[in-house]
Amino acid sequence: MSAAAVWRPVRRILVTLPVLWVVVSVVFLLIHLVPGDPIAQMLGEGATAADMDALRHAYGLDAPLAEQYAHYWRGILHADLGQSLRLHDSVRNLVLERYPYTLALTAAALVIGILISVPSGVWSALHRNRWQDRTLGVLSLMGLSFPNFALGPILILIFSIGLGWLPVSGAGTGGVGSFLLHLVLPAITLGLSLAAILTRMVRTAMLEELSQDYIRTARAKGLTESAVVYRHALRNALVPVLTVVGLQFGSLLAGAIVTETIFSWPGIGRLTLSAISNRDYALVQGSILAVGLTYVAVNLLTDVAYTVANPRMRR
Repeated sequence: MSAAAVWRPVRRILVTLPVLWVVVSVVFLLIHLVPGDPIAQMLGEGATAADMDALRHAYGLDAPLAEQYAHYWRGILHADLGQSLRLHDSVRNLVLERYPYTLALTAAALVIGILISVPSGVWSALHRNRWQDRTLGVLSLMGLSFPNFALGPILILIFSIGLGWLPVSGAGTGGVGSFLLHLVLPAITLGLSLAAILTRMVRTAMLEELSQDYIRTARAKGLTESAVVYRHALRNALVPVLTVVGLQFGSLLAGAIVTETIFSWPGIGRLTLSAISNRDYALVQGSILAVGLTYVAVNLLTDVAYTVANPRMRR
């Protein structure tokens, strides 16, 4: 392996470090701009000034902002995100308890979006300007135009209340089978909008690749059409699609907040909304930080995936 090939992932990781610093700093500063006093809300209107000062000192909220910032970084380096003001538990424990649910929902939505969009986009490109292409174009436009907060209740009305096939809410308590059954509707709600975006991306990328000279050369060599389309054109077309997938992963995490609320899914999204309404600074910071760091990590993995999808990127 050449020195350049070894240096490339190291360089990407080094570039990610200042991004991580910015994410942590922005999360810390934005939370302190939110109006309202969490101590006053926790103790209620009848609390005395002495009680409020004592509790504020116990949580370190009376210290200067720079000192709080330094303390916050020390906590992160020691995997200590503080204590929840409302739930009286470690923020790390609360986030780790909810994080797998959000990650499972986002991953399932991503799989659904890819499984729908890749064959649809390829099929649309192979039937350019025909009725198949126009039909898929209309369907993808409908998917882009339909928000999650509208699609979710419709799916509940049809498949849960009307047909009785799937549960309405929650994550289930009966093992893996029950969990997967409860995951279906929220994952579809998130995944369909992603599928609409990726279908258009796959179609555009495939049309560009199918017009390249190496495709004509492959066909002239007598390769089968499936080999030309899937082994050569699709593999090269995946590079811009992977870029969109990495960017859309963050959108899925943000959209999970609405979807988790609709389906009462016990993920970080619902935890964040609850923390915001309770002015629970530490819990809001921990939840947003988990989402932000996940987004950075996914973009780093997406960059690495370029070289897997397209060997030319290694050079």
